[in-house]
Amino acid sequence: MSAKRVAVFRKEHFNAAHRLHNPNWTDEKNERVYGKCNNPTFHGHNYELIVQVIGELDPETGYVIDMKVLSDIIKSEILDRFDHRNLNLDTEEFKDLNPSAENIAIVIYDILRNKLNPNLDIKIRLYETERNFVEYPVG
Repeated sequence: MSAKRVAVFRKEHFNAAHRLHNPNWTDEKNERVYGKCNNPTFHGHNYELIVQVIGELDPETGYVIDMKVLSDIIKSEILDRFDHRNLNLDTEEFKDLNPSAENIAIVIYDILRNKLNPNLDIKIRLYETERNFVEYPVG
């Protein structure tokens, strides 16, 4: 009998400010492309983060991953790093990377990927607003 693969999900929340801006463009082009998101004094979002972990059940625990362990990793590696921060000014990850929702999701994925068992697959879903969200990786 083959092992059963199951997806588990952890939902978290963080607040952060950012500015979408390309320093290689003129102010006019930045304004045209990014609109309100290019506000020089920044703007914020109440991000909803869903971390999906997919893997085979551990026959001894019945878990894909201990959800308390996953919660602790997300808190220490993501929430403590990004919550109530200005992503452009307060984080190393976005010093030279435009903090679009897409880039934030990829950064979160890369951080968590390095902290979780390589036998587990992960997917990040990041809601920037109720209606706008991104997923990484795709497929």
